[in-house]
Amino acid sequence: MLTNPTGKLTQGQFSFLPDLTDAEISLQIKYGLSKGYAWSVEYTDDAHPRNTYWDMYGMPMFDLHDPAGVLMEVNNCRKSFPNHYIRLMAFDSTRGIESVAMSFIVHRPANEPGYRLERQEVNGRSMRYTTHGYAMDKPENTRYSK
Repeated sequence: MLTNPTGKLTQGQFSFLPDLTDAEISLQIKYGLSKGYAWSVEYTDDAHPRNTYWDMYGMPMFDLHDPAGVLMEVNNCRKSFPNHYIRLMAFDSTRGIESVAMSFIVHRPANEPGYRLERQEVNGRSMRYTTHGYAMDKPENTRYSK
């Protein structure tokens, strides 16, 4: 049974939907701003599901209240890192919450080679599983280039 019909990396909101257009991204940013969230742009070329710490592009946008400004930062990041994954993160600074409220990918490399499942037999014929990204066989910053 195929559990990921898109064949793409699935992290964050909207993972199983088609890639968002800039207009749709702008609407999501506007929604987050209406809730008082602060946006930040992050990028990586190691999008392993357990890699939660991506590199931040610029500073978090705590004082920005216009979706166009956030989208401008996304587009600048796309130009700087065309072969990386880029995501938007919305931070809710409400006392007692103080956590990421929204997170979704806004840019993907043209080529996503995927992951393989590695099995290891251990004590008592137990199995351990891990995933290995095919792109990780290449050096950093060249993983998704053609």
